Amino acid sequence: MHNHGKQNRLAKEKSPYLLQHAHNPVDWFAWSEEAFETAKQQNKPIFLSIGYSTCHWCHVMEKESFESEQVAAILNEHFISVKVDREERPDVDHIYMTACQAMTGHGGWPLTVFMTHDKKPFYIGTYFPTETKWGRPGFMEVLNQINEKWQNNHEQVLEASEQMTTAIQPRFTEFEPGTAEERTITRAYKQFAADYDEMFGGFGGAPKFLTPHNLMFLLRYWKQTGSEDALKMVEKTLDSMYRGGIYDHIGFGFSRYSTDQEWLVPHFEKMLYDNALMAYTYLEAYQATQREEFARVAEEIFTYVLRDMTHPEGSFYSAEDADSEGVEGKFYVWKPQEVLEVLGQEEGQLYCKAYDISDCSNFENYSIPNLIRASFVRIAHEYGITIEKLEERLEISRSKLLEHRQKRVHPHKDDKILTAWNGLMIAAFAKGAQVLKRPIYKETAEKAIQFIMNNLRREDGRLLARYRDGEAKFLAYLDDYAFMTWGLIEQYQATFDAKYLEMALQLQQQTDQLFWDDKDGGYFFYGTDGEQLLTRPKEIYDGAIPAGNSVIAFNTIRLARLTGNQELEKRAEQIIESFAGTINEYPRAYSFFLLAIQFALGDTREIVIVGKQEDIDTLRMLDTLRSSFLPDAVILFRPEQQDAKTPIDKIAPFILGKDAIAGKATAYICENQSCQSPITDIDDMIQYFHQSQPEQPHA
Repeated sequence: MHNHGKQNRLAKEKSPYLLQHAHNPVDWFAWSEEAFETAKQQNKPIFLSIGYSTCHWCHVMEKESFESEQVAAILNEHFISVKVDREERPDVDHIYMTACQAMTGHGGWPLTVFMTHDKKPFYIGTYFPTETKWGRPGFMEVLNQINEKWQNNHEQVLEASEQMTTAIQPRFTEFEPGTAEERTITRAYKQFAADYDEMFGGFGGAPKFLTPHNLMFLLRYWKQTGSEDALKMVEKTLDSMYRGGIYDHIGFGFSRYSTDQEWLVPHFEKMLYDNALMAYTYLEAYQATQREEFARVAEEIFTYVLRDMTHPEGSFYSAEDADSEGVEGKFYVWKPQEVLEVLGQEEGQLYCKAYDISDCSNFENYSIPNLIRASFVRIAHEYGITIEKLEERLEISRSKLLEHRQKRVHPHKDDKILTAWNGLMIAAFAKGAQVLKRPIYKETAEKAIQFIMNNLRREDGRLLARYRDGEAKFLAYLDDYAFMTWGLIEQYQATFDAKYLEMALQLQQQTDQLFWDDKDGGYFFYGTDGEQLLTRPKEIYDGAIPAGNSVIAFNTIRLARLTGNQELEKRAEQIIESFAGTINEYPRAYSFFLLAIQFALGDTREIVIVGKQEDIDTLRMLDTLRSSFLPDAVILFRPEQQDAKTPIDKIAPFILGKDAIAGKATAYICENQSCQSPITDIDDMIQYFHQSQPEQPHA
């Protein structure tokens, strides 16, 4: 960002996004009482600008408007300007983004809000060019018109702010209660099927977002019904997303969304949450199909995260920008000549043929590597080599191109640590440890958990939301608690160390204390101890990131079955009932919440393995379970030891009395509140689960 020399107040902040604006000539405030009090004393409207550090159009608006002395002069004279990082203050962002969508029919960032000193909005939009163009009013024009109305029609502006505030209130808290039904699940499936893109996978047209929890729902639908069409939708979509340019074929990892139908041209920013959820979903798809390529994609995502997105002490950074050197996608695109210079003529031509790098280009005179129309079978035949040899040569070339790309100017990295998004990546790495049996993934999840617990937790146990540059700040929101709890449950399933289950239960207890709505049920977005904003919203829509209520519903029912705790079972029922009426209206919009409903309504199993910790039969039983797709099951391990009680006995007392039979590793399986005879033969256990699996497709 251009340096105007003089710093403004944002220079004292830790947010990378706010720091990007620290040298603007605009006299910015961070969101603070000081800003609102100043607006009140000076009788000026608030200009609120919300964005994040890897947002392309936020950069554009900064360059065009916030670096302009002319724009700054108007803002500084007539407005109190407030900058908010939406990733630090999702509570603020959620309220005003909802207002924007209600008032304009669309949303996005940068989010532009004009409001009174008491935080009531009266005019909202997103990106504004400095001068009027593209049918959008110019920012200068908007500022002058709002100032004129504030000065000359002040009462009218205040009345508009009251009307807008009243109009948006129901959107935050009015949800229809109801009963979850099987037909809700069926309706959701039919809605996905109707929206499915048979040619390129995914749902609907451009732009296409990843939203992997849609696929998690469909995998469970296949598992419960045997629907081959549901599984085909998942496989086709995962194949297409991987083959597209939305996947970084040189350095790995997914970009945020595709601007076209075929997943070719991404918006190049990479978000931690997307890559966590995508890795988790590829792992589930691998469990369901045993297709090795799905496991490989998950491993490649983890390679990217460990290389580029991991803090030295083990937590995870937030995002990487789409832009480098001020140009979107510049870091990621290629011309054939550059590839040939790095790889030489023969290997360069082979790589260009495989990955669609040509003089014809597919993105602004450059090429985005992709496999959309590639056929390795055809290329191998043309070169007279095996597919294995082709893949080996392409991998050697990829490594060389990555090494060369590392010399380019890198996109900006948002290196703040967010508790919520770390929770998602912990869940993904823990899932990777379960499925792929890679100790490094278990250790990675453990380090991240330790970082969060040591650096983003107050002495009284209250979680905080953001860490950067030695500072932990902002009371954690619902998503922080929900996603961390999910991560801890997965880490328990990866390690069977009871401490993770205990930590998950502690966080769930805090969640109930801080966020639960005693009147109408469900969880508020910010805690009882948080800053009181315009309203106290709830959220269940599962967009790019699943909603906190959805994940908590999923967590709670799993914790209930893991522990046998009836209070948790009742709480899961209450969460579902609080929102079921709204979900029944258009269920596909709540795909993660549907995972909890599927678990609640479906045939479920509690599986307890008892045996010596390092015994080969015990490990085989646990590994078999962890590598199988069993979304309808929870798994506990009770180590056989001389002392009477083990740590897990205290947390899940229903497993007391379940002992190893004749000293052998023993599986206790209870299905729909009915317990089967204990199994001591590993092959018998495999046969039991094989019988309950839908017939697997041919890869």
